[in-house]
Amino acid sequence: MVNLVEAQKPLLHFLIRLAGLRQHTVDVDGAGTELTFWVPKDKVPKDKSTVREITPEAAAGKTTDKAVKAPAAERPAVVLVHGFAAEGIVTWQFQAGVLAKHYDVYIPDLLYFGGSTSPSADRSPGFQAECLAAALGKLGVERCTVVGFSYGGMVAFKMAEARPDLVRSLVVSGSVVAMTDSISEATLERIGVKSSAELLLPDSVKGLKALLSIATHRNLWFPERLHRDYLQVMFTNRKERAELLEGLVVSNKDATVPVLPQKILLLWGENDNIFNIELAKTMKEQLGEKTMLQSIDKAGHLVHLERPCVYNRLLKEFLACVNAEAPIRSDKLQDRPMIREWLQYLFRKELESHLLQFGCLAVYKIDV
Repeated sequence: MVNLVEAQKPLLHFLIRLAGLRQHTVDVDGAGTELTFWVPKDKVPKDKSTVREITPEAAAGKTTDKAVKAPAAERPAVVLVHGFAAEGIVTWQFQAGVLAKHYDVYIPDLLYFGGSTSPSADRSPGFQAECLAAALGKLGVERCTVVGFSYGGMVAFKMAEARPDLVRSLVVSGSVVAMTDSISEATLERIGVKSSAELLLPDSVKGLKALLSIATHRNLWFPERLHRDYLQVMFTNRKERAELLEGLVVSNKDATVPVLPQKILLLWGENDNIFNIELAKTMKEQLGEKTMLQSIDKAGHLVHLERPCVYNRLLKEFLACVNAEAPIRSDKLQDRPMIREWLQYLFRKELESHLLQFGCLAVYKIDV
């Protein structure tokens, strides 16, 4: 029987390619650590010997001769770092194409997600950040804004701390600087689960439903088969991912809030049940005056999927500000309220039906 989630991947890949991105594998260290990336098609890596493109032709065993193009004009780079329950382009399917109109968008799969792997025994978010920074260097990225969601936010904080020369600014949603003992215990108790693995590595339809219920503001209905298919496709490398969760938690006495030089936007779902808004407010105060917090109502932990129009508007406003560019017009439809209301209706009221039809929906060309 066809796996519905696997079957929609060619459609998602087609739409990502339509937005101008191509999939590459980056050899991070020459010792077996590789990250898969979606990168702008017109960017030439500095070291081609360690970066190879993954094409439909290559997958079919064919070769293609491509003309060498002149380097594209420089645009600000934006790196989108996914969370724990899905790989990169599934997580950022509502953001990739909208951002690619104005920025060079890079979407990695962290280690043990997608096609990324490593022989290293290090499972810390610091090692993820180190590998991600090294891969970006081999892709020719010298300066970027990092947008991190949940687990990806923790990796983004680590990379910003270790590489301020690389990370210009940060946008973080549904995450923490560090998963301390106290934060972990309080979160698990509030949610009502015994461990992070029980929540984030479900092995049954019931467990996946529980995760979605906690992560969203509104309950979304999907058929049993779609849940089963998602479990098969998105929860691979279970041993390594369980070790990643174990490597997240640090002792309270060892945890410190770094002094970060970057401008930071905490972009939060007001109804986040995993890392609630009060935690975000505390984190804002700890990170200092360069940090701002914006919350989005009627959205939970998956704020970028539940309220993509609002999320994208706020994200673009921040990016335009930190990159010192002419503001991208986020209000260009305000004089057409009927169109704006229709777009909001489409996302808020019909999201379930689209997701049900395609397994997961990618929207790229609506710019609100």
